[in-house]
Amino acid sequence: MRVERARYFLAAVRTGSLRSAAAACGVSQPTIGQQLTTLEEELDAVLLTRNRGGVRPTPAGEALVGPLTRLVAAEDAVREAALASNGTYQGRVTIGGGSATVETIVAPVMGRLLTDHPGLRFSVREGSSADIERAVMAGDLDLAVATTPDGPAPGGLARRRLLTAPLVIYTRPDHPLTRRHEVTWDDLGQWPIVTMRPGTVMHQRLRRHLPDAEVMVEAMSAGTVRTMAAEGAGVGLLAHFGTRPPPTGLVRFPLADAEPVEVSLVQRVDSQPSRSSVVVRRLIIARADELSGRPG
Repeated sequence: MRVERARYFLAAVRTGSLRSAAAACGVSQPTIGQQLTTLEEELDAVLLTRNRGGVRPTPAGEALVGPLTRLVAAEDAVREAALASNGTYQGRVTIGGGSATVETIVAPVMGRLLTDHPGLRFSVREGSSADIERAVMAGDLDLAVATTPDGPAPGGLARRRLLTAPLVIYTRPDHPLTRRHEVTWDDLGQWPIVTMRPGTVMHQRLRRHLPDAEVMVEAMSAGTVRTMAAEGAGVGLLAHFGTRPPPTGLVRFPLADAEPVEVSLVQRVDSQPSRSSVVVRRLIIARADELSGRPG
């Protein structure tokens, strides 16, 4: 059995769609459908049920998720060990992301790269999700870790979901909102707001739910949003990653009726990633699994 077929199966289970799985794996939908059929023939079991709503694993497929995940991880480990022993981790990888995803996902990965792969060089660019996706499409970035805009990915771009993050608000401890049992979009609309600039998912979500909101600050970074909220410029609106406590002088609590945002690994569908890019991508996925509490 080819391990690539196990990768295709796991992508289909993860995304619930052959189209999305094909985009994530960088192959066509007919190709992934044919390879999954071959996998089922090789294992003599029906692994997926297919309908207009997408795909989902059968009981036999559910039973194979764990073993096939370990199979894929084992092949990755063998390849990584072989590449490292040959000294092939050279060159430069360019990575994009929003300020929050760079801070919580990319930065720890960069620290590990500097320690484990000193021959590999990288550069990181921060920007809005829209700007970063355009840079990936243009070939200016090898990959990106960004919050996922509403709507499908532009043609030629693949998004692989890494994790979800709740929307939270930041206020000073003496703000009236802290006395509420919960805070909703309607409650938030009564106050000046500090959030990210246009082109970001935060700004997109805010304008979708509160088109007439009074936005006092449109920030370039999540740090600026928190600083402005601490100074009383308005109620901060951000996505929250990890378990880090709020900065001194701020209270953080969830926006009760807000859907979480998704964070995706973004690459071109037709890209042929370098070996160094593959290493960085694996470390990013591992870091996202860590933040989500998923086993590595």
